[in-house]
Amino acid sequence: MARVEKSLVIVESPAKARTIAAFLPEGFKVEASIGHIRDLPTSAAEIPAKVKKEPWARLGIDVDNDFQPLYVVPAEKKKQVQKLKDALDDVDMLYLATDEDREGESISWHLSQVLRPKVPQRRLVFHEITREAIVDALAHPRELDERLVKAQETRRILDRLYGYEISPILWRKIRPRLSAGRVQSVAVRLVVDRARQRQRFVRSTFWDLRATFATLAGETFEADLVTLGGQRLVAGRDFDPATGELKPGAGATPDGEEPVDTKAPRLLLEDEARSLVERLRSGEFRVDGVEEKPYTTYPSPPFTTSTLQQEANRKLRFGSRRTMQIAQRLYENGHITYMRTDSTTLADSAVAHIRDAIKSSYGAEYLSRQPRQYQTKVKNAQEAHEAIRPSSVFETPRELERQLEADELRLYELIWKRTMACQMAEARGHRISVRVRGEATPAVGAQAASPIEAIFQARGKTIEFPGFLRAYAEGSDDPESELAEQEVLLPRVGRDEELEARRLEPRDHTTQPPPRYTEASLIKELETRGIGRPSTYASIIDTIQQREYVIKQGNALVPTFTAFAVVKLLQKHFPDLVDFDFTARMEDDLDAISLGSKDSIPYLKEFYFGDRDRTGLHEMTQQDIDARDSCTIPLDGAEKEGTNDAQVTVRVGRYGPYLERGEQRAAIPEDLPPDELDLKRALELLEQGSGPRELGVDPGTGKPVLLRSGRFGPYVQLGDAEGDEKPKMKSLLPGMTPDTVTLEQAARLLSLPRDVGVDPESGEMVVADYGRYGPYLKRGTETRSLERTEDVFEIGLEASVAKLRELGADPAGNVVKLMAGRYGPYVTDGTTNASLPRGADPGTVTIAN
Repeated sequence: MARVEKSLVIVESPAKARTIAAFLPEGFKVEASIGHIRDLPTSAAEIPAKVKKEPWARLGIDVDNDFQPLYVVPAEKKKQVQKLKDALDDVDMLYLATDEDREGESISWHLSQVLRPKVPQRRLVFHEITREAIVDALAHPRELDERLVKAQETRRILDRLYGYEISPILWRKIRPRLSAGRVQSVAVRLVVDRARQRQRFVRSTFWDLRATFATLAGETFEADLVTLGGQRLVAGRDFDPATGELKPGAGATPDGEEPVDTKAPRLLLEDEARSLVERLRSGEFRVDGVEEKPYTTYPSPPFTTSTLQQEANRKLRFGSRRTMQIAQRLYENGHITYMRTDSTTLADSAVAHIRDAIKSSYGAEYLSRQPRQYQTKVKNAQEAHEAIRPSSVFETPRELERQLEADELRLYELIWKRTMACQMAEARGHRISVRVRGEATPAVGAQAASPIEAIFQARGKTIEFPGFLRAYAEGSDDPESELAEQEVLLPRVGRDEELEARRLEPRDHTTQPPPRYTEASLIKELETRGIGRPSTYASIIDTIQQREYVIKQGNALVPTFTAFAVVKLLQKHFPDLVDFDFTARMEDDLDAISLGSKDSIPYLKEFYFGDRDRTGLHEMTQQDIDARDSCTIPLDGAEKEGTNDAQVTVRVGRYGPYLERGEQRAAIPEDLPPDELDLKRALELLEQGSGPRELGVDPGTGKPVLLRSGRFGPYVQLGDAEGDEKPKMKSLLPGMTPDTVTLEQAARLLSLPRDVGVDPESGEMVVADYGRYGPYLKRGTETRSLERTEDVFEIGLEASVAKLRELGADPAGNVVKLMAGRYGPYVTDGTTNASLPRGADPGTVTIAN
């Protein structure tokens, strides 16, 4: 009997390994590398002793020797590496089947370098984890693509140089634990720039009228005043979106006077709008014209990584990281194609299956006339060549309800519907515009005696054939805009038809500042500018939140004052590194390296050491930087308000941001966004009092005790942050006020949590503390609320243990306790005892069971 050839297939994750194993023939075994098995060192402990004294050791890159990287296998990966080496012992072939993008190619290369297989090795690539795709990959293996490996390595080196050279400057000049990154810092700048726009924005108010008209048949519709006396009224588009101010040329024209420029819009003020209502009440209204135009709407392309993250954020409220984690699971379990791609193209076979599914699910009339292929803007040869789609569209969301978790099903349904829609017929309908003419009596004192013509307009929309909308409609960042796109029906009316004005009311409109970025809109902006790559957007957004450069309010990304200080420092001293065009060109250069049209070593030398035309990163880091200047942010408008001699500024200090004017200081509430802190609000905070305030010195530690104000109210703090250790903090208890709190009270607060004593039954320490939801006891993982605040300072061990035994009240109101008895644990309500089942864990018992 012939010997069966044995092969080892290595993928990144155990889940992917399990799925692939089901499709492989006899003789194949599949193991997982569990991500990268080696990388640049991340700590001094990982640097080999032989190079620790080298000047470049901290970077992990020998910048004087063609940027040779120092790769190490982290301690936590050594066991897995040995497992893979052992698996290689009795095989005849090694297949490296990591993902088909640049990162996957790099993982395969590192596996090859570390494992050093003595058997032949081949690279397996596939876009989906299905039997057909795996069989095809086995039939067409290839060699490792050294260009993709070099491109990923160059990117990694570039990011390490940027982060390791700039981040320490931020630690010294602003505060510890900050970080800088090639794409991360540009993303922070975008969010800060938007906040600056919002700070500068001047809200403007303009007015118009809304009328409710009725036909002779009694049908009603609403229309808005659009022209008065032949002059168009000011609308939102007449205001500068960046400043909120009226664009040049627009303004008021008194009634009865000829406008200087009839094309210039007229600004209607409140008193004019209210007067106009009265002057129109006695007027007659007729249909001035009806315009009807057909429209056609086409479906969006299938998902790329970026558009999937954007749409999941809008429709499902998923963050980018959550979206990618769920998509990864769907891919590894064979439900969707590879989820890291810039491409919008679909394989011909996939298009054929999609069109067949549309026929069976919706009917032939919902099929587009010709198969659609979407043009992609992909410049990266290394990226996947298909969009994100279901591995099989015949696997409907309903059929997967019992296989997928709730979030997985929701994301799969989004992908399935978008994929189906892209091959469906376009939506068709009509847009209708009805113009209504009326006349207003002249204003009192107007020079002209003739009435003033007023034109109202109503817009409607009918959907005659929904087409792809039966399956999918793209979301929007603007809910009002999304609602405006819904079908609006208008009654059938003819020209000169008489109408009754049943209601006339003035309406005010206020211009709104540019919206804050959401994860979806920030990703879209980065992609539009050519900054970063879709596969990195989730980690970028995650990082800028972890570093507290931005916080989320609802779905919006709000920058902190720390972000303002960091961006100010980088723009002043490292302008290229946060320049949008420069960063986008870096992406193009990295793509050129992946295509083999650019050499990585000269590129890295120019970036790090510079040339005659440009200062390199290394020299940039040697400049003198004023920490106080970087951490001082002037409030816009301070000079205009005549406070230049004692300008109001925001200072980013070691205790957080605070306001400063001369010798006067005041804490800034943590829940106050920077773009909502104007000069008026700043002056109010300065008048309320300065802070942080030192209450005295703690006798036990010698550290200062500080009173501060935070997101959840006033609190006391012991000392300053030291290294990575956060200072101890405690919120003021109910009844305590910042004005009256004493050092003794603060010290008492900072003594919490208090060790009450060791539970004699469990051997665990019982702790009393005061938290966000009030006073409580804790023993191991168990907690119980206390009735009185003072109990955290006074309750004894016996009373604490009794309290911890309480599970809650039964329906009759009796307190149920968990007790330790002679024959094991039991529960009692004081009258009835019940033993726990054999083997039951007392720690998991609740009042419900």
